[in-house]
Parts: sequence; structure tokens; C-alpha cells
Amino acid sequence: MSSLTRKAIMESFLKLLDEQPLNKISVKDIVEDCGVNRNTFYYHFADMPSLIEAIVKDDADRIAQECGGVDSLSACLSAALRLTTSHRRAVYHIFSSAGREIIEQYLLDICGYVAEKFIDNVSAGMDVSDEDKAVLVQFHKCECFGQVIDWLNHGMSTDMEKRFFRLCELGRGMTVEMLRRSREL
Repeated sequence: MSSLTRKAIMESFLKLLDEQPLNKISVKDIVEDCGVNRNTFYYHFADMPSLIEAIVKDDADRIAQECGGVDSLSACLSAALRLTTSHRRAVYHIFSSAGREIIEQYLLDICGYVAEKFIDNVSAGMDVSDEDKAVLVQFHKCECFGQVIDWLNHGMSTDMEKRFFRLCELGRGMTVEMLRRSREL
């Protein structure tokens, strides 16, 4: 029952956040929307930032599970983008508020996780140093993160998934070539 209540609070918050900016939402609004009392909210969450952090962490954990053995950077990023686009206004409202740091950290963590899994899968069976793998993970993490942050900074106005897939098409084979060069240098 407790996890159902926690989930109901989170869903009410996201619903309200899809309708209005973060600074217009109070704990009172959330508890009225989901039909619990204030004490129940505070039993599950210390405050609004901890609620946002819990939502972000739960989604990050879910995406990490979905991307476990993928060998395509674009496939994992599409999972992260699905979350962003399914709650487009909510993400934008958090990104445009004091909660921006939480969204940025979440995106950085997801991009890092995706890049690490991608490099692990692509480099399997190759004799590549851990240092070179780390360099490539950071490269892909920063590229993905930069693309998504730029998209958010411009109001999420383009089809990011389509654009990212195109970038992956243009760079196809680039990572394998870098890994091959790593063995030669």
C-alpha cells in the first residue's frame, strides 16, 4: 500500500507539472489531487525537491534496466528521450526552475550509463586499455548530454530523437575506428 501511495503522489505531481510551472505547485495541490493528507506526503518525501529527485531516480533506474545489453547508443538514448517527451511540459517546467540541477544530473547520469554500456559492448573482445575506454565513454557521454541540454535550452522545439538517430548514422563506425586506433597507438 505504501508504494502505491508514493506512486500516486508522484503521478499527481507530474500531472500538475504538465499543467503549470513548478513554482505554482504546492504540497497542498498535490495531496488534494491524489486524495491523501499532508502527513502522508511528508511520510514519503521530505519536501518538493526530494519528490523531484525520487521521480528522476526512479526513471533513471528504469532506463538503466531497459538499456542493459544494448549495443546501440541511439537505442538507449531513445529510452531516455521517451521519458522526456512523454512528460515534455513537466520536464521543461523543472528544467526552467530551481530543479534544473536535478534534471541536468539525471541526464548526465543516464548519458554516462548509456555511453559506458555502449563502449563495453562495442569493445568486447578487443584489446583496449581501460584509460582509452574511459576517454571514449566521456566523449560519448558529453556529446549526448550536450545535445539534450541544447535541445532543452531551445525549448524542445526539434525532433531530438530523429536528430540524434541521424547523428548516429553519420558517425556509424567512428567508435570502432577509435577503438582500433587505440590498439595501434
